[in-house]
Amino acid sequence: MTPWIIQSGLALMVMSGLLKTSEGKKDEVLYCSACMAIADELNYSISQTDPKKTIDVGGFRMQPDGSLTDKKVAFARSETHLTELLEGVCNSMSDYALHEDPHTKEKSYKRFAPRSNSGGDFPDFNNFKFDGPEGSNSLKFACETIVEELEDEIISLFARESVHVADKLCGELSGHCKGDQAQRTEL
Repeated sequence: MTPWIIQSGLALMVMSGLLKTSEGKKDEVLYCSACMAIADELNYSISQTDPKKTIDVGGFRMQPDGSLTDKKVAFARSETHLTELLEGVCNSMSDYALHEDPHTKEKSYKRFAPRSNSGGDFPDFNNFKFDGPEGSNSLKFACETIVEELEDEIISLFARESVHVADKLCGELSGHCKGDQAQRTEL
């Protein structure tokens, strides 16, 4: 074998080892919070979509009488709409910061920025830790990682489910939130 092939193989083995090591050390609080934030942001965006709006999906079928029929589904939970929402969901991670529950001392990233139609409800900022762009960048990176790994599963889940999607996505599907952690993490 040529030295180049040996060096390339060695480099691949080292890189593979580094990737496995870094995967094993994922920050559980960060990834669980990012997953829960994805579910929260998607649920919110879906709730803001006109429920009467529909979209044609699938092919058009010809009936025996020669007429065409098409299939309509609610736009809010259509694959097209969910794909569009998923493309921008991680941009909202700058609206989240590390929060420490004053009673249990448990940490999680929570939304601190009120939504435009929330009526001005502001959370108690005393329990948030704002660590500058590093914190929101870490959360955004975790969000992008989850979306990249589970895009098809997320779309499929949100297309067919409307209740307990955060628990299913973050606990069962991704495994980022262990046990009842997904239920305790309120966004």
